[in-house]
Amino acid sequence: MSMRKNLLALALALSVTPAFAQEKTFELKISHWVPASHPLQKAMEDWGAAVEKASGGTIKYKVFPAQQLGKAKDHYNMARDGIADVTYVNPGYDPGVFPIIGAGELPFLMSDAKGGSEGLDAWYRKYAEKEMKDVKFCLAFIHSPSSFHSRTKKIVVPEDIKGLRIRPAHATMGNFVTLLGGTNVQSSAPEVRDIIERGVADGVTFPWGSLVLFGVDKVTKYHMDAPLYVTTFAFVMNKDKYNEMSDRQKKAIDDNCNTEAAGRVGEPWGKFEDAGVDKVKAEPGQEVYTLTPDQLAQWKKAAEPLVKTWADGVKAKGVDPDAAMAELKASLAKYNALTQ
Repeated sequence: MSMRKNLLALALALSVTPAFAQEKTFELKISHWVPASHPLQKAMEDWGAAVEKASGGTIKYKVFPAQQLGKAKDHYNMARDGIADVTYVNPGYDPGVFPIIGAGELPFLMSDAKGGSEGLDAWYRKYAEKEMKDVKFCLAFIHSPSSFHSRTKKIVVPEDIKGLRIRPAHATMGNFVTLLGGTNVQSSAPEVRDIIERGVADGVTFPWGSLVLFGVDKVTKYHMDAPLYVTTFAFVMNKDKYNEMSDRQKKAIDDNCNTEAAGRVGEPWGKFEDAGVDKVKAEPGQEVYTLTPDQLAQWKKAAEPLVKTWADGVKAKGVDPDAAMAELKASLAKYNALTQ
């Protein structure tokens, strides 16, 4: 009888054991390509910590900064292939591959990093499965509106780009430089100082805080203070790793792969970049200048063909560009980040 009681007690104990006691423990390799001193490092650590907490400690994480696991432009493929589990991607590093999210790169569209990140993310969710189908899309975000920084001459009107060699932030700005008679010099962010210092490039489109962080302020002199463009980014995850997880673990990921999380990533980075304007202004020998309304109008007019180029790329993906752009603007307006 006592043996039977023991067996019953054991069966009862097993029946009430929490499900997560049977869960596999994961350690996510989270990879990015900027220095560990960049605000993105803390954002990714905070993201990992939030997932770990939500998973009851069954999902651990380690962040690998500064291209330790692979080059900047390879980060989408790294997540796809399982070289890393979660990666930070600049879709613009692969021209033509991610045309839909490229809408966020169009000039004079977004005014604010936090709201812009939320607006972009909320809008892109319906398109991510079409465009980033090889990975699990987590969230999309932007940095603060940014502009041109040059070593050789002051860039005031579109004609000033003619003959210059510019490192563009992404494919859309690359198209803009070509349209204006300039030449593109491709490089990842960590390589920008070197190519300008060596005279391979005359200037760059870059956000302000990163200008200082990467030392690009040491090799540039003229800085346009105008909300010309933003860069779109994404966190993506290896699908196989996600699919191995329990329902509870998947929920821990999903609860940190949403529009609110996008704002949490975009906001501190935006503040970091915005603070860079005053840092550059305080440096000797730097010229930070704003544009007149007439000059700004010239830039907006010059950028109009970029919308058609974007629309053509989106049509090739089977998406209505007019509807997609209207949806994006409505989403940005909802989050108070649409440039007036």
